[in-house]
Amino acid sequence: MTSILPRVLLVEDDPVSRVFLGAAIQAVPATVDAADTVAAAFALATAGPYDLWLFDANLPDGSGIELLTRLHARDAETPALAHTASDDGAVIDALIAAGFREVLVKPLPAVAIQTVIRRALGLIGGSAGRQDETASTTDLPVWDDDAAARALNGNREHIATLRTLFVAELAGVRQRIAAVARNQDLAGLRNELHRLRASCGFVGAARLGQAAQELHDDVGSILRLQDFDIAAQGTLEQSQNYRT
Repeated sequence: MTSILPRVLLVEDDPVSRVFLGAAIQAVPATVDAADTVAAAFALATAGPYDLWLFDANLPDGSGIELLTRLHARDAETPALAHTASDDGAVIDALIAAGFREVLVKPLPAVAIQTVIRRALGLIGGSAGRQDETASTTDLPVWDDDAAARALNGNREHIATLRTLFVAELAGVRQRIAAVARNQDLAGLRNELHRLRASCGFVGAARLGQAAQELHDDVGSILRLQDFDIAAQGTLEQSQNYRT
């Protein structure tokens, strides 16, 4: 390697998650190249060596498993991690079986992500497998500043930056979710919710994240869809400080 720092290829199509994960990786410390599709990631991975791959399980033009399979045909030595918002054991088992060393279940605080990355790079010891951090709460606030601060190691300025990006994207996400729900595209609805749940965790959008989780778990429910839309509207209404 010509670089002093390890090089990590991050693949994530959600812009909020990509910013968060990229910042967490840089603080390892490591250098990061980011891609948002299988095609872009494959081009980067075949153009030069990386010390670690970190792939989203679901991407617009394929899957993390598909990408890993293609790259392993050329390079079976580079360690790979997967990240996903799904806590389905079957999904996680499939990722491990495909060759990912560990699976990060989003949202995770930055320090937990960095621990897994350091372990994959051989910088620290420890056990591999599934890494997640979940909590059960009720009567959640629209914005949970403490949760966001934990995810971002207390960097309040970074919280504001990510929330600005999140709010800018949210109206469009809400419209897409309404459209796929009207078309009864349950797979498309799950995919949209999958990405949104991770973003909510990174920025502390607690109420919307819970509503997205409940709709994801009961994707055909009209009541859950209504609850989600109310939560999305409430989040937008209380987001004046984060509008560009």
